[in-house]
Amino acid sequence: MSDTITTAATATATATRAEYCVVACAEAWRGAGEVLASPMGTVPTIGARLARLTFSPELLLTDGEALLIGDVPALGAAPAVVEGWLPYRQHLALVATGRRHVMMGASQIDRYGNQNISCIGDWARPTRQLLGVRGAPVNTLNNPTSYWVPRHSPRVFVEKADMVCGVGHDRAAAAGPSATRYHRIPEVVSDLGVFDFETPDRTMRLRSLHPGVTVEQVVEATGFTLTIPDEVPYTREPAAEELRLIREVVDPRALRDREVRS
Repeated sequence: MSDTITTAATATATATRAEYCVVACAEAWRGAGEVLASPMGTVPTIGARLARLTFSPELLLTDGEALLIGDVPALGAAPAVVEGWLPYRQHLALVATGRRHVMMGASQIDRYGNQNISCIGDWARPTRQLLGVRGAPVNTLNNPTSYWVPRHSPRVFVEKADMVCGVGHDRAAAAGPSATRYHRIPEVVSDLGVFDFETPDRTMRLRSLHPGVTVEQVVEATGFTLTIPDEVPYTREPAAEELRLIREVVDPRALRDREVRS
C-alpha cells in the first residue's frame, strides 16, 4: 500500500481531482468496441472523448444532439467530421439493441444501484420535482448503464431511493430473466472514488479512492453500508499523454473544474 500512496502523492501534484474523475469515467468505455457512448455531464463527456482518443478508438460519439461525429472536438466546438444522423427515434431503437453504454447522473442511488432522477419525497406529494423517469428504465434493462455523481453525499447515496427510475440489481432480479438478461451496471464514479457491484448480493462496493480521499470520508458521505475491501487501491493516475489530451484537446477551457473542484 505504501508504494501506491507514494505514486498517488506524486500524481496528485500534477493531476487535479477532476482529471482523476475524467480518467475513471473514461475507463467505463475501455474495450467497449463499436458501441455508442452516451455520457451525461461534463466530466463523463470528457471521459468518453478521452477514451476515443486513446484506448477505445472504435467508440461512437455524438455531438450531444443528433449527429454521429468522426472527430473529437473540444467541448463546445462544432465537429469537423460528421459520419451520420441519429435522431431521437433511431436513438431509442439503438438503445433496445444494447449497442450503447450510457453514463447517467443520479439524484439518488441506493446500495443495489436503483437510481432516481424523478422526484424527492413521497410520490403522492413530492418535495422536489426533478427531470422525470425519462429513458432510465429502458437504459438499465437493455444496455450497460454507469453513473456519475459530482457531489458524493448522503443525500445522493441513500438507503432507499424515493422513486426508482434506473433499475437496480434487486429489482431486476425480482422481475426475472427478462429484466436480468441484459441488465448491467459497470460502475459508479463520484468525486470521491469509484464503486461497483461485484459482491455476492450485488450491493455497492468501494473499488478505488481518488488520491487525497480516505475510506472514512467515503463512509461518512454514504447513507448506507458499503462493502469495503481490506485493501482499497487508488484510482489510476492519468498518463502524461492523457493529461495533455484533457487539457489541450478535449477541455482547454477547463470546464471540468467547474463540475469537480479540487
